[in-house]
Amino acid sequence: MNRPEFYEEDLLFFFNGKPRELALYEALLGKMEEAFPESAVKVQKTQISFYGRHLFAAVSLPRGRKNFPEHSILVTLGLPYKLESPRAAVTVEPYPGRWTNHVPLWSEEQIDSELLTWLREAYAFSESKR
Repeated sequence: MNRPEFYEEDLLFFFNGKPRELALYEALLGKMEEAFPESAVKVQKTQISFYGRHLFAAVSLPRGRKNFPEHSILVTLGLPYKLESPRAAVTVEPYPGRWTNHVPLWSEEQIDSELLTWLREAYAFSESKR
């Protein structure tokens, strides 16, 4: 997976004071590196973005969300459909036929085949865009 020059420093700054969230992210990253070796990752101010030709997923911290478990991260997926799953906390359709789906994670066990299938679908969907 392609990483910018200051990735490690930016990652530590992003998860400053949140070692459990960092560990959870690193477990997810390991699975994503296996599934998407040609993709790129970039740490930004409010999210960590994953790209093929286009953005297909992001990880953020659920700041100010009282209904999310403590020590969780939020995985955001762009899909051509609304994620009909109890795991999806928030789903919105910003454009017709483009759904943004937010899935909270608070344990490594949740980084499972279902989540990886959604990530693969998000990657394929983003690659199909012009």
